[in-house]
Amino acid sequence: MHNKKLFLLDMDGTIYLGGRLFDFTLPFFEMLRQMGASYMFLTNNSSKSSKLYLDKLSSMGIEANADNLITSTHATARYILREYGDAAVYASGTAALVEELAGLGVNICQDITEAQVLVMGYDTELSFQKLENICIMLGRKEVAYVATNPDWTCPTEYGYVPDCGSVAWMIEKATNRSPKFIGKPMTDMVDMALERSGVAKSEAIIIGDRLYTDVACGLNAGIDAALVLSGESTIKDLETSEHVPTYVLRDLGELMEMLK
Repeated sequence: MHNKKLFLLDMDGTIYLGGRLFDFTLPFFEMLRQMGASYMFLTNNSSKSSKLYLDKLSSMGIEANADNLITSTHATARYILREYGDAAVYASGTAALVEELAGLGVNICQDITEAQVLVMGYDTELSFQKLENICIMLGRKEVAYVATNPDWTCPTEYGYVPDCGSVAWMIEKATNRSPKFIGKPMTDMVDMALERSGVAKSEAIIIGDRLYTDVACGLNAGIDAALVLSGESTIKDLETSEHVPTYVLRDLGELMEMLK
């Protein structure tokens, strides 16, 4: 662990829960600075803009800029531009998702009859009209279907709410179509982080609270993966999981104790 130069961190459930910062988070980042290690935040949550994430981190006392953050929206834009170029894209998600995709160069289209690609994100502004629009579009087989992340749930301070993966499952039952998922456990965000940092895979580690996204992403990308039990996953989940992390930790506080 002492040889790691890049710590790839999930956010909700790992460094904070909802609006509550864990007590060990700020001391953990101070320790990374003392080690000379860098960090990036990788989040599947596409409902918020990069600015909102950075503002939230700043308000919690965490030093971060655009170079420290990669979201599933960033990875989705990268994938669309690479695979579909300037094709017309209809984004079903929050206003922040639509604005972020447009700012990253994606050709956003508001007309469901003209769009060639459908992008669906974790939508805290979801309405039945949006669900209907999705189903209408997916009735046209030539429309490509992409989703920002496969998470079943999003953690909150009171429990969990349905995330993009749950909505995609519901849509699949209605249309018999499933999307190309981009976020963790796919490797797009890790690939972007390694390219940006220039760090070797052996010098990087991903840390998160979900076996089927965070840990699986690390395993798929060929880097070490640590599971923290401060969010969604439990020891019971670990016993039946096909994804076996390199490390299992109570939380980042225990990791800090190890590094000391």
